[in-house]
Amino acid sequence: MSDALDRSARVGLLKEPLVKKLCEVLDKSSSKGWRRLGEIVASDRRFRVSPDDMEMCSLKVLELEGSPSRTLLRLMGERGCTTGHLADYLQTLGNTDALQCLKPAALQILIQPQSVALVCGHNLRLSCHAVGKSPVQYQWFKSKEEVPNSFSSDLVIGPVYLKDAGFYICRVNCGGAFEFSQWVQVDVLDVSVSCGQGYHSLEGRLKLVIQPQSQRTYVGETLQLECGAVGRPVPRYQWHRNGVPVPNATRRKLVIPHSMQDHGGRYRCEISSSTERMWTNEVDVAIAPRISVHISEAMECSEDDVYAIGGGSSEFLLNNVPEQLFATDKVALLIGNLSYQNHPRLKAPMVDVYDLTNLLRQMNFQVVSLLDLTEAEMRNAVDEFLSLLHKGVYGLLYYAGHGYENYGNSFMVPVDAPSPYRSANCLCVQSILKLMQEKETGLNVFLLDMCRKRNIHDDSAPNNVLRVTANIVFGYATCQDAEAFELSSSGLTNGVFVKFLKRRLLDDEKVTVVLDRVAEDMGQFDATKGKQALEIRSSLSERRALTDPILPGDSADLAHARSLQWAKAHELPESMCLNFDCGAQIKLGFAAEFSNVLIIYTRIVKKPEDMSFCQAHVTDFSQDLDVDPKEMNRETPEETGIYLLSSNLPQHCLYTRVSSLQKLREELVFTVCLQGTFTAMDDEPVHWTKSIDIGKPLIARLDLNRAVRRNSCLQTCLMPHSPSHSPCHSPGPEHHLHHHHHRGSPQDHNRLLPQNHYLDVCEHQGAAGVCGDPFCVGPSHSEPAGDSSWGLSSSPGRLSTPIEATDDINELQTVFINSLQLQQQ
Repeated sequence: MSDALDRSARVGLLKEPLVKKLCEVLDKSSSKGWRRLGEIVASDRRFRVSPDDMEMCSLKVLELEGSPSRTLLRLMGERGCTTGHLADYLQTLGNTDALQCLKPAALQILIQPQSVALVCGHNLRLSCHAVGKSPVQYQWFKSKEEVPNSFSSDLVIGPVYLKDAGFYICRVNCGGAFEFSQWVQVDVLDVSVSCGQGYHSLEGRLKLVIQPQSQRTYVGETLQLECGAVGRPVPRYQWHRNGVPVPNATRRKLVIPHSMQDHGGRYRCEISSSTERMWTNEVDVAIAPRISVHISEAMECSEDDVYAIGGGSSEFLLNNVPEQLFATDKVALLIGNLSYQNHPRLKAPMVDVYDLTNLLRQMNFQVVSLLDLTEAEMRNAVDEFLSLLHKGVYGLLYYAGHGYENYGNSFMVPVDAPSPYRSANCLCVQSILKLMQEKETGLNVFLLDMCRKRNIHDDSAPNNVLRVTANIVFGYATCQDAEAFELSSSGLTNGVFVKFLKRRLLDDEKVTVVLDRVAEDMGQFDATKGKQALEIRSSLSERRALTDPILPGDSADLAHARSLQWAKAHELPESMCLNFDCGAQIKLGFAAEFSNVLIIYTRIVKKPEDMSFCQAHVTDFSQDLDVDPKEMNRETPEETGIYLLSSNLPQHCLYTRVSSLQKLREELVFTVCLQGTFTAMDDEPVHWTKSIDIGKPLIARLDLNRAVRRNSCLQTCLMPHSPSHSPCHSPGPEHHLHHHHHRGSPQDHNRLLPQNHYLDVCEHQGAAGVCGDPFCVGPSHSEPAGDSSWGLSSSPGRLSTPIEATDDINELQTVFINSLQLQQQ
C-alpha cells in the first residue's frame, strides 16, 4: 500500500467509505467543522462558496440522514476542488482527525461478517478478512468480552447453544493500526417450541421454525407471542394485528407488558429477508376483563364463577387508562386555492384555511397556511412541509380547492391548471403520503375538501403501491364520485366540511372518533343531506389524537433547526417609525393574515402644529405581487379585502393587503409617501417619500417560485390497495345533484333544487368539462371536498422493515469501540 496522497484527484471521486468517515468528523465538530471549512473555502476565489450555499448546507440537518459536510464537499467537487486543495484547507482548519481520513488506510477489511439466525445444536461460522502492510491478527469479541481462542479470520462455534446468542465483532490489528469489523447479531432459536416445524439445514432459503400460539390472558397481564425463522442474514420481523402492522413490533418476540382489551385480535408476523418474504400462522389473542368483587358476606359460587371474577381480588378493575401517546412535533400545511385562472373561482377556502389555522395552533401545531398556489408553488410548498417532518412527528395536510379522483388516486388542482387538466398538471395526494411515510412520521392526517368526481380527460392508471403503516387517516369532505359544497351567501362563510369540523377539532379524542362525530353532524344538515357525506379511511391502530402533547424525540440541535426552518416562513418585519423632514412621524406596521399574505398599515404618530392635513400611504410594489391599486391604502380593513383579521388590527390607519408573497423574487421594496398641507401655504399639498426595504417577509424567504425539484414531490401516483372504513357510501346516479343548466351563466349552474330555496349551496369540483355528467359545471362559489381514499391490506405488502436490534448494534458499537480505544491509550 502506498502512503502517498493523490493530490490531483477530484474531491467528487473520493470513495464512499472515505467520504462517510470524513463527513462524520466534520459534522460532529463545532469549532473545526464543516461551517469553518466553508468559510476557508469561500475566501479562496478559485472555488466560489456563497452564503446561500452555506445556508443550503445547514438546512441538510432537517433531512433524514442529511449531512451539511457531504453537501459542501459535493459543491467543492463540482467546482474543481482536488484532494490536494481539500488537504490544504483541512490543514488550515487544524482538524487532524479529518486530515487523517484522507490518508490511505494502512489496514482494510475486505470481508465483513454477516448476522445469522440458526437453530440450537448447529455449527456457527462468522468470517472476517483484512489486508494490510504487514501480517494481520484477529481477535473476536462477544459484546465486551473476548471470545477464547478466537485468533483466526473465521470464528467457529459448534454446536451453538442459547447462551451463544448475542452480538459479535472482530478487531483486526496490523502493526500499530487496528480496525473493527461491523457488529453482527447471532440469533439462536430453541426448536423445542417450534410447534411441529421441522428443520434440516441452515443453507438455502429462509425457513420458518417457530410458529406463534394462540393466547388467552387478562387485562393488565403480560401478553407474549413468539415466532422465529433461520437464515443469513438475520430475518426481519413485523407483527400484524387484524391485518394492520403493530407499531415498533419488529422483534421475534412481541411483548405487551400491560395488556388491554383493545390488544385482543388476530395476530400474525411477517418475516422477510432481502429476497424472500413469508408469514406465520394467524393466531387468536383474547384479553378478558379482570372483574373483582368485594364480598361483604358469605355467598355460594362455582369454580367457574371464581375464575370469571379473577380469583376474588378485592379491587374493582373496571377501567384501564390507556398509555399517553406523544408527538415529537406537530406540523400542518394548509392550502386553499380559490382564484383559479381557467376555472370557476371559489370563496370558502380562504375562510376555512384561516379558521383551521387558528384551531391547529391552539393544539401546538406549526402551521403553514397558503392561498392560491400554482403547480410549481404547491410542489415546493410540499417539499418544505416534508423537510419539517421526521420520526414521530404528527403531519397534517389540509387542502381546499378544485380536485378530482381517478382510480383511487386524489389530485389537487393548482390555480394555474389548464382546461382541461390532467394528472401532470396536478398534485397526487398519495405521492405526498409516500414521501411522508419515508419520514417515519407518528401520524399522517389528510383532510381533503374537494370534489372526487372522475376526470374523463385523464386516463392515466398508475400502479405504484404505498407502504403498509398503521398511522394514516384520510378525511374526505365527500364520498367517492361525488361533489363537495360551499354555502352561498353575501358574506364570508365556511364550506360544509369545515363548518362542522371546526366544532369538533379541539376534542381530546382519537382522530377517527373526531371525524366520526363530524360525519354524524354533517348527516343532520338538511341542505346537503343525501348529496354530501364525510368519508373516513384509516389504518390508525393507536389512540392518537391531534391534542396529544409534544415530547421531542431527537437531539435539541436538530429540533431547534427544524423550528428555525418553520419560523423562517413566519418572520414578520419589525414595526418602524419613519421621521420626515417636515417634522411628521409615521408608524409603519405589519401583520400576517396567512403565511403568504401580508398586511401593511400606516398611522400618523406626530404631525407639526402648522400642518392642517397629514396622510401617509404606501405605493410602488413589485409587479410579482398581487396588490390591487384600487384596494390599497383604505381606511377600513374590509375595504382592502382584509375580512378575517380586521378585529385584530389597530384602528385609525390606512390598510393595504399584499398577497402572493410566494411569487416575490427579490426583497420587498416599496415607497411610503407622506402628503401634507400647511395653512400658511394655502393648503397646497406637499409630498415627501421614503423607500422601505423589508427583505423577504413570511413565506417569501423560502423561494417557492424556484424551479421544481421533480424528484421530491413526485408526479407519479400511487394506487390504493385495500378496503376502507367509511360512514357513508358513494351516492348512486339518483343521488347526484342536478343543476339548472344555463349555458350563458355558468355561475348559476350550481344552485340546489328549488325545494331547497332557503339555502344556496354550490358545488366545489374540478374545471368545467371535467365531469362526464352534462350538468357537472364548475361553480362560481364553491367549497373543496375530500380526496381519494387509501386503505391498508391484510395481505403482505412491500414494506421496508428495519433489521432486528439495529439501534442496539449501533449503540453497542459506539460504546464498545470507544472503551477499547481508551484501553489502547
